[in-house]
Amino acid sequence: MTTIRNTTDAPPLARRERPAAHAERPDGLLVLLHGRGANMDDLFPILDLVDPGRRLHAVTFQAPFQPQGPMGWFWYTVKVVGAPERDEFHASMRMLHRDIDQLLIDLELTHDQLVVGGFSQGAVMAIGTAFAPGRPRPAAVLPWSGFVPTVEHWNLDRDAAAGVPVLLTHGALDPVIDVEFGHNAKALLEQAGADVTYREPAIGHEVDLETVLAARELVLERVPTRHQG
Repeated sequence: MTTIRNTTDAPPLARRERPAAHAERPDGLLVLLHGRGANMDDLFPILDLVDPGRRLHAVTFQAPFQPQGPMGWFWYTVKVVGAPERDEFHASMRMLHRDIDQLLIDLELTHDQLVVGGFSQGAVMAIGTAFAPGRPRPAAVLPWSGFVPTVEHWNLDRDAAAGVPVLLTHGALDPVIDVEFGHNAKALLEQAGADVTYREPAIGHEVDLETVLAARELVLERVPTRHQG
């Protein structure tokens, strides 16, 4: 398995980028994070569904850890669902903070022009990254089929979450991460002051088209156009 001891010196996470139509001046930054066993290609086709007008610079990052054998990449080891392995979770979160912050600088954007989301483990990392203590508030968060993590040295920060729109979706028939994790995430995010829209379609561990279309509307609402001419 890949081992990362010092995230300060670790290379940037692998990523795929889909530039905005106005690449020199995008309206915002859209980040999607894949689930366990996948890679940066997994959610890449969804970028154009969420942002068909290509107003935003869009990125899918690849998790830093890879086990021996054919399984894909992961953000942290799963021993108990709901409780990520501490060191791997924090290493992944620090690298995401570093790389997202650098992208915002390079694109001359601010955190209130950032939308971050993900599926399964990627949803957990989206919540963990966006709402870590001391983080600036993003424009919106899109966690699909995940949970609010229980992990040492991380807590859901009320200042980071207050008023932030969250499109939280969890399949009612999810056999991988039980829907009760979705219910718990809704309660915790609302207690932290986030503006939660919760969807519970009759699906398994997957993302439905209606969720993607709802994400499209949220991005249009929360990330205004700044390009002129």
